[in-house]
Amino acid sequence: MFVHQVDEEVALRLVDLGDAEELFNLTDVSRDHLRPWLPWVDHTTTQADTEEYIKFSKQIYSENKGMNAVVLYKGNIAGVAGFNKLDWANRIAYIGYWLGAEYTGKGIMTRAAGALTDYALGELGMNKVDIRAAEYNSGSRAIPERLGFTQEGRIRSGEWLYDHFVDHIVYGMLKSEWEEKNK
Repeated sequence: MFVHQVDEEVALRLVDLGDAEELFNLTDVSRDHLRPWLPWVDHTTTQADTEEYIKFSKQIYSENKGMNAVVLYKGNIAGVAGFNKLDWANRIAYIGYWLGAEYTGKGIMTRAAGALTDYALGELGMNKVDIRAAEYNSGSRAIPERLGFTQEGRIRSGEWLYDHFVDHIVYGMLKSEWEEKNK
C-alpha cells in the first residue's frame, strides 16, 4: 500500500475500500463547501457511490493512468489528492484535490500537493505538473500559487458545473523549475 508521510501531521495513502464510510461521511458533511466546484457531489448520495469511486481509483492506478490518495491529517481522512491523469507520452502529471470543510485553512493541501509534485517530478520521472482550478475558486487556486507554479493560461468554459460553465485557470511547474526552487 502506497503511504507517504508528508510531515508530522499530513500523510497520503492510496484510497482503499476500507475508506468508503469515512470518505462518504466527509463528503456528506461538506456538500455545501464542495458543490460549487466539484461536479460529482450531487451524484455521490450513498456510501455505495463512494465505493464505486474507490474501485475506479484502484483501476486507474493498476493501469498506471492515475492515482488517488486519501489525505490524512492527524490520522483522519481530510480529503483526496492525486493524479487525475498521468500523461506518460508527454510526461505530464495532472493533480486534482479536495478537502472537507473542517480541514481548510490549515495548509494541509498545500503540503499534500507539494509532496505529489515531488513524487511526480522525482519518482515518476515526469517533466511537468499541471494543476487546474475554477477561476473563482480562490482556495484551490492558492495552492499552486503558494507552491510557486506558473499561471499558464485560461481554458474558457473548461467545466460544466450543474447549470453553468466555469473557466479553468491552468498552472504548471516544470521539473527544472521545481529542482531550482528546492535546492
